[in-house]
Amino acid sequence: MKRTDCTITADQVKLLIREGEGLTVEFKERYTPRIDEDIVAFANAKGGTLLLGVRDGGTIVGERLSNDLKAKINSLARNCKPTISVELAQVGEVVAVVVPEGTEKPYSCGSGYYRRLDGNTQKMSHDELRIMFAENELLPFEEKTVKGFAFDDVSKTKVRAFIKEAGIRIGRTAVPDFLRSLKVADETRVKNSGILFFAKDVHEHLHQAQMTLLAFKGTDRLHIYDRRDVRDDLLTQFNEAVAFLKRHLNVRSEIRGVNREDIYEIPLEVLREAVVNALMHRDYSITGTQVSVEVYDDRVEIVNPGGLPKGLSVRELGTVSIRRNELIADLFFRMHKVERIGMGIRKMKEIMVAAGLREPTFEPDGFFRAIFHRSPEFALKEGEPDSEKRFGEKFGDGSEKSSEKILVILRKRDTASAREIADALGLTPRAVEKQIAALKAASRLRRVGPAKGGHWEVMR
Repeated sequence: MKRTDCTITADQVKLLIREGEGLTVEFKERYTPRIDEDIVAFANAKGGTLLLGVRDGGTIVGERLSNDLKAKINSLARNCKPTISVELAQVGEVVAVVVPEGTEKPYSCGSGYYRRLDGNTQKMSHDELRIMFAENELLPFEEKTVKGFAFDDVSKTKVRAFIKEAGIRIGRTAVPDFLRSLKVADETRVKNSGILFFAKDVHEHLHQAQMTLLAFKGTDRLHIYDRRDVRDDLLTQFNEAVAFLKRHLNVRSEIRGVNREDIYEIPLEVLREAVVNALMHRDYSITGTQVSVEVYDDRVEIVNPGGLPKGLSVRELGTVSIRRNELIADLFFRMHKVERIGMGIRKMKEIMVAAGLREPTFEPDGFFRAIFHRSPEFALKEGEPDSEKRFGEKFGDGSEKSSEKILVILRKRDTASAREIADALGLTPRAVEKQIAALKAASRLRRVGPAKGGHWEVMR
């Protein structure tokens, strides 16, 4: 493995610490012989920088690059198979170990083969090792670039949106230097991964960078009643998809403590996971395609081009974690999209079952299709999409469960208005008034005093 000649600067180290750990950055409070695992993981991925003397949260505690420490680290790197050459530097109080991306993958150390996943070094199983390197392209799509794209084509607004989501400060760091620190650019060009997140006009340079959002009447594709085409960066695609799903799914509300919480018929954390997975795992080299989010009366389908990575079988789905686009996945991780909702297929199934729904199904045939089944009792659509009718009104009117919830609220606060009860339960005021009238007729509720200034009394 050829030794790198790059030299890391104090400004670069400060920026890496502010950005935090990720695909290409690891913090260690002090040296241990186990850093060979991190060195191997970086070489097997996109290369990276190991900073000694830095705690996980970014606090600098200091480490000194003595001749003895230098000899220990170089010995560890030489004993990797194949040998790895690293660059060592004392940068202020921190020791930087710069590891180039390997050209003879896969690499191993004494304890096995390692890789980077969501800012962590993880040991690879035999199956993960086999699959990861089954289609080891010399230059994956996310590493390539588009002819004519320059740093001037990067949107500072999108960079600011990213750092806000990621919760990092870059100070006066120039945009090109910031993109290089994320490994989505080099000295002269912006990679496709950077274009997908930060280009002023993503679709102009990568026509396949789009998402189609569709809502259908019924259970087939015949009648579309809402459509939106999103031709923008991947963060915008993610946000638009989640907003579209929230707009077209039924929702009810529950009072938990003093707060009202909206609960969607399909848990949003599962759908967010599916959307971000589609964007991370999509095969962007397939032109003329897009990610699709489709809402039907009985299900939601989220589809991305590419199917399963080469070597991964349907049987192994959900048991082996492989990412087709490591740089794209790292940017989502840094924005806490993966950290917040990264649960895997097994966990998605568990949450759906816990919500009283069928397990999602997955069809990885050329396109990867994730299908989330809606409960049959919620399948009917009433009114227009922007109607104020919600889950509670459509399926709760006249039900004992809804009336009991109204009584629970009035026992706690006997002056609550119909509007306040409606907001708490996800009903309309008219639906609440009908329920109250029924409760009064059944002698379970009575009004004490005038409409204004009086209160409710729960009879039994």
